[in-house]
Amino acid sequence: MLDVAALRRAGQRPFPFRQFVLKVHGRCNLDCTYCVIYQGQDAGWRERPARVGPEVMRQTARRIAEHAVVHGLSEVRIDLHGGEPLLSGPESALAYTAAVRAALPARTALRTTVQTNGTLITEHTLDRLADANIRVGLSLDGGNAVLNRRRVDHAGRSSWPAAARAARLLADRPELYAGILCAIDITSDPKDVYSSLAALRPPRLDLLLPHANWSSPPPGLAARPPRHTTQAPTPYGDWLSTAFDLWWDGPPDGTQPRVRLFTEIVALLLGVPSATESVGLSPTCAVVVHTDGAVEQIDSLNLAYDRATATGFDVFGNSFDEALDHPGIVARQLGVEGLADECRACPVGRVCGGGNYGHRYSAGTGFLHPSVYCADLEQLVRHAARRLSAVMPED
Repeated sequence: MLDVAALRRAGQRPFPFRQFVLKVHGRCNLDCTYCVIYQGQDAGWRERPARVGPEVMRQTARRIAEHAVVHGLSEVRIDLHGGEPLLSGPESALAYTAAVRAALPARTALRTTVQTNGTLITEHTLDRLADANIRVGLSLDGGNAVLNRRRVDHAGRSSWPAAARAARLLADRPELYAGILCAIDITSDPKDVYSSLAALRPPRLDLLLPHANWSSPPPGLAARPPRHTTQAPTPYGDWLSTAFDLWWDGPPDGTQPRVRLFTEIVALLLGVPSATESVGLSPTCAVVVHTDGAVEQIDSLNLAYDRATATGFDVFGNSFDEALDHPGIVARQLGVEGLADECRACPVGRVCGGGNYGHRYSAGTGFLHPSVYCADLEQLVRHAARRLSAVMPED
């Protein structure tokens, strides 16, 4: 419902896309109980090709290069996703990367990561990805079978033995290891989760709040009206605060991973702009291209309603600059002006930034709300601020 033309006339300018999430495969060999794609409200994946084809790869590469030239980008990032991007082997990931690299102007650097559940990783696959300078990120819920109990295949069998093998292989090849993504489960002990994941020796760890919103509340939180309140329980904030202490008090010798959520919050408290959309007020600079070439918003919106990520654009008929004028993209580039009144008035609002955009949704009233994790984020930010202030020099 944004009047984009009026915003542009008033001086609001778009931020170019710098991260392109390219869907390599539209299906997955796992059936994780919390998956926002296959367990969410958006069933659009059923209508798309299972695997990206050469024409989509080439046209997407042209559009990325066009965007890089128009905006003078010195670097772009592509994240190869699914489903499971290695479901048909590494060939599609390699071909997609090669197409983008060939299309980009010489002055634009390319960073590439494939995000995988790890079950199909072999030494040969890693060799091929290494030759193409593609780093590998793992998606795990912890560093043992019990913690990964929700990550099962379609027959209900545990994915952990294969994922553990992938983690061991990557730990021995740090130049390839991008890190681990972990959607937290508050029924698991944060000490077990953090320590077991750190033992896998990832260079970086992303602890993610489960995708949820006011109409589909996260496990352990009851449905309630979308508003900021200091009286709400904070099970996720408490969980993350415990994990923060483990990270903060850990050895400073480089043997523990860099936890992105925590480093971002500390940086924001020190006045440094965020580098991620999950906290802070940095604009979204990421866009998704599906296996059919459709250009859409990020997957975290899938839980809101059917086709919540849709823009109506595709790489064959539209440039990425056209997608920058889509109201959903514009809303996530407005900074403080895109926050609910409660967030603007909140003392920690400019640090948490209203949280993940998809977590603000409420059926019937849209996204102009605090995060469903509002109280949890405030708890975590205040906890981090206390730990930081204890080591800051006095004026």
